[in-house]
Amino acid sequence: MSIWWSLHLRRDAASVPLARRLLLGTMETAGVDPEISYDLSVALSEACANAVEHGGDESCDAFRVTAFLDGEKCRIEVADTGPGFPPAGRRRPVRAARAEAEHGRGLYLIQELADHVHIRNRPGRGGAVVIFDKILKWREDAPLMAV
Repeated sequence: MSIWWSLHLRRDAASVPLARRLLLGTMETAGVDPEISYDLSVALSEACANAVEHGGDESCDAFRVTAFLDGEKCRIEVADTGPGFPPAGRRRPVRAARAEAEHGRGLYLIQELADHVHIRNRPGRGGAVVIFDKILKWREDAPLMAV
């Protein structure tokens, strides 16, 4: 079983729950275990919130979300057109924010909720890409369970 979809969304806070609901609906319909679906939806929400907040300027007000459910794995990519991440040598390690902090938890949560995370800049185009995946578990009655 293979399902994929891609969204081109406005850099607006209202886009975050739209992407999350589409992912949750897709995984529920396919029969993915609800705990896995929830983890991925939280990670997606964090990646989208980062794209909305940091992913561009007035000249580009969009970002892209692509999700792949392929066999036993779900891979999600969130790409924006902002300034991107600092070069690897100047990038701070991703770690948990202080409990009282209002910002700084997104990438850490994504790393905690997903099995693999890749954070990079878009080559030649500008912007950042956050890619994460997770091994899927299925409900017993899953209509589209991978075999």
